[in-house]
Amino acid sequence: MDEKRAKELLAAERERVEAELAAVRGEGREEGDAKRPAGDFNNEGLYEDELAAGREQDLVRRLERLERAEERLVAGTYGLSVKSGEPIPDGRLEAEPLAELTVDEEPGGSKRW
Repeated sequence: MDEKRAKELLAAERERVEAELAAVRGEGREEGDAKRPAGDFNNEGLYEDELAAGREQDLVRRLERLERAEERLVAGTYGLSVKSGEPIPDGRLEAEPLAELTVDEEPGGSKRW
C-alpha cells in the first residue's frame, strides 16, 4: 500500500475513533443534555454506565493501536506483519487499517484469504 493511501486511512480512522470516544465520554453536550443526576441508580442506568465504560475502554485500546500503526508508518513498516514481517494484503488494510498481523497469523486465522 502506498504511503499516501495509508495516511488517508489512518487519518480517517483517527477522526472516527476520536469522535466516537468524545460521544461516549459525553464531550460537547449542552448543559441541559447532561447525564442522569448523581444517585439515579436504577438497573437500566447502571447497565448503560457499564456499557459506556466498556465501549470507552475498547475505543482507548483502538486509539493505542492507531498510534502504533502511525509509528509503523513513520518507520516504514506499516503494512508488514509485526510478527513475521510478511506483507499484509492491501485489501485487509483497506478493511482494517490497524491490522498488525496477516489473516493467517491472527488467532483463529484462515487460509482462505
